[in-house]
Amino acid sequence: MALIVEDLTFGYEGRPVLRDISLWAPKGKFTVLLGKNGSGKSTLLKCMAGLLPPQKGRIMVFGKDLSRLNLSERAKLIGYLPQFHHPVFPFTVEEVVLTGRASYVFFTPGQKDKDKVGAAIKRVGLEAFRKRPYSELSGGERQLVLIARLLAQEPKIVVLDEPLSHLDFPNQIKFLNLIKEFTLSDLTVIAVLHDLNSAFLHGDHFIFLKDGRVRKSGQEGNPWDSETLTDVYSTPIETVPFQERSLVIPR
Repeated sequence: MALIVEDLTFGYEGRPVLRDISLWAPKGKFTVLLGKNGSGKSTLLKCMAGLLPPQKGRIMVFGKDLSRLNLSERAKLIGYLPQFHHPVFPFTVEEVVLTGRASYVFFTPGQKDKDKVGAAIKRVGLEAFRKRPYSELSGGERQLVLIARLLAQEPKIVVLDEPLSHLDFPNQIKFLNLIKEFTLSDLTVIAVLHDLNSAFLHGDHFIFLKDGRVRKSGQEGNPWDSETLTDVYSTPIETVPFQERSLVIPR
């Protein structure tokens, strides 16, 4: 397993958000976290990325206790893309992507770092934007820049919080195809998605959260079972078979 969560509990100011969470994410696969708003998905992602320390339990990343890793060690294992990112300085796209090399640079970036940045920008299709100010880009373009920054970081696990939220339909398809490329190159991807159809058509491994607990995980039975979905989302849902997977429609 790439990542294992064991008996994790977390809350804010005495308010429990996650309760006794145990789950795993397989190496080189696309794991999707699903559930209603407020179910604890984003908080769980931040715990997985090492941004929030569990109040109970532990997170193991490739056999290493996440809480025992320093920032540089953690950055080489896990890359995190938040739901929202607000630019502070008028950096160029190239400069923003270069910040992904921070854990490898001791004094000034070398040629290897610059090459990694160039390759990452090319991979997401933003070569024409290299010298553009990041702050002048659209929300979707910024999202692709941040993906390039993650690629330049070279982590083993990429953790994404609602990565499709600022992308139009063509860029959503482009992004989901990028995730497929990542997993084919043995990169592990863990993401929160709201669109169930995108999740079921592209995901490999599914974890359902409800009220801060894991309702169902992995490939137990049929991951798109309509009874489970109706329970998790508290709304009547039907599923329609499609290419050995399933499409979701309201009942």
